[in-house]
Amino acid sequence: MIAAAQWLTTTTGRIATCPYSWMQAVHWVGGSGLYTPSRNHGPKWGPTTVLIAQELSALTECRPSVDYLARKLKLSVRTVKYHLDMLREAGLLVYRTKGTRLTGRINQASVFERVIPVEFDEALGIRTVQRDETAPAYTRVPVGIAETGRKLIGKLAKKAARKVRRRRSRTRVSGRRRCTPMQVGTSAFSSTGTSTSPSETELASGGHTHPTPKKPTSKPRTLNRVGRRYQLAQELITNVPWLAKANTARIAWIARHVADAGWQWQEVQAAAEEHSPIDPADTHRPSGLLAHRIKGRHLLYADPQSRRLMVTAWEDSRAQERFRHSGYDQTAPFAISRTAEQAIHAIHTALAQPATDEGDGTLHAEGAIDITTLTRDEVLEHRAYAADPDYVLAMLDTLGARDTRRLLTNKLVDQALVAARTTPALAPAF
Repeated sequence: MIAAAQWLTTTTGRIATCPYSWMQAVHWVGGSGLYTPSRNHGPKWGPTTVLIAQELSALTECRPSVDYLARKLKLSVRTVKYHLDMLREAGLLVYRTKGTRLTGRINQASVFERVIPVEFDEALGIRTVQRDETAPAYTRVPVGIAETGRKLIGKLAKKAARKVRRRRSRTRVSGRRRCTPMQVGTSAFSSTGTSTSPSETELASGGHTHPTPKKPTSKPRTLNRVGRRYQLAQELITNVPWLAKANTARIAWIARHVADAGWQWQEVQAAAEEHSPIDPADTHRPSGLLAHRIKGRHLLYADPQSRRLMVTAWEDSRAQERFRHSGYDQTAPFAISRTAEQAIHAIHTALAQPATDEGDGTLHAEGAIDITTLTRDEVLEHRAYAADPDYVLAMLDTLGARDTRRLLTNKLVDQALVAARTTPALAPAF
């Protein structure tokens, strides 16, 4: 039956008067060989088709959902759809109403009618009549059968009465033979009587070995390409401070090129911090920062020798940086306090000098700091001294609020004032 003829209003068959007669028609279609599925793929007509038809015949209202049939018969959803299509193409099922699949609403199952094809009536010589002339053709009912079809209808009746069950899988649980069932008898002989057990001394000392020792068959697992990417990502997150809060899967994707090229996590860090170090406190999106820093680096450093030179240069730059900042490194509090005391002493010496007028109304003490002549390293050095609140207060007395905030930044000055428990009315520099 074509798709247009698979509706109740367009079918040439008649509604089955009972499930029993409908199952007779199902068995006749399967055994006649007249029906050929339109699909070249998928399952063919067989016991599963009859099993689904048997479940449909047991329904008062033929309104099964595909999920219900799959769950009840332990079949896949696709298999149920295939066999329902075959029952419709064979003219045994027609739509009364088709189910709906609307977004945001509950899905409605299709309502079917079990029909008997007109070919079945013609083959067995079943006579049908239309009791109401105004009623549709699918409401006709059988009133008799030809003598030649009685024997065939009897065979179909036996098949319809027989319940079809799903076949069980015959796959063995294991490749070994099943245990021999226990035999009941009075024989005193036992096959285990000839076996000898090792002595307790051998068992206690561990000297007894199995006659057929097992050989280890498992080999060390080797990582594939994806596994190597995740391994490198985990190493980066564990060892690089500014990547501690990054997502492993995202870092694995960003570092996929360098991981495929055989890079180590030290080489990735060196490539990312090659031009400037990265402060973990200032890193808000570590994955994006890493993607920006190592973009194209696998092409620039394509061989291990160039990567080794890059790592060496990066380590030397880090060592030089630690040497330059050793005077105010937070890990050396004694060096910081000693250098800060020297700076505070120089400021107090400058305050003791007489002030001079520059001509524009601004007074400067002799030996005071001129912030416009400071180099970048000197500015960073003064900001490192700002960890001591006394130093910041001394700078406020020497340079004033405006120049002190320009030199040390508003953040460091405010932190020092809070630490010193002072709240002077100072105007912001900007």
